[in-house]
Amino acid sequence: MLLTDARRDARSGPHGELIPLDEQDRDRWDKAAIEEGVALVTGALSRRRPGPYRLRAAIAAVHDEAPSPEATDWAEILGLYDVLVRLVPGPVERLNRAVAVAMVHGPHAGLTELDALADELKGHRLDAVRGHLLERAGEPEAARAAYESAAARTLSLPEQRYLQARAARLND
Repeated sequence: MLLTDARRDARSGPHGELIPLDEQDRDRWDKAAIEEGVALVTGALSRRRPGPYRLRAAIAAVHDEAPSPEATDWAEILGLYDVLVRLVPGPVERLNRAVAVAMVHGPHAGLTELDALADELKGHRLDAVRGHLLERAGEPEAARAAYESAAARTLSLPEQRYLQARAARLND
């Protein structure tokens, strides 16, 4: 919780708009909370076999320790998700793992992972991730359609605005 909360001030803009992790101003992250959280996770992981909460905290720590989005150790995150999905094979965990797969092996590999989730994970999250990966794969029309679908399916107004803005940006 501490590691996730450390990014709170950077998650939204002045008008409540969502700011994705890779676009956040990392100078606004709470460095003291990150140091404390990393120390707690490191100690917890060294004592016993990690459970789901420890693995999620370790993933958050890898994100928080990266000085920039480009410096994020996605291979380590993917390894942690591989272990987490063995313990908790839920669709949300597998969706997050698909993002890590895409960051390590490319967007098409991530899209293949998403296809395997289509029957069990309905809703805007799958479409939002699909839009992101299609955009990274250089398929703007398909990405726009996925973002528009995600925006139409979410009940969250900030998410809806964010997804609509992503889709509109691809019109330009």
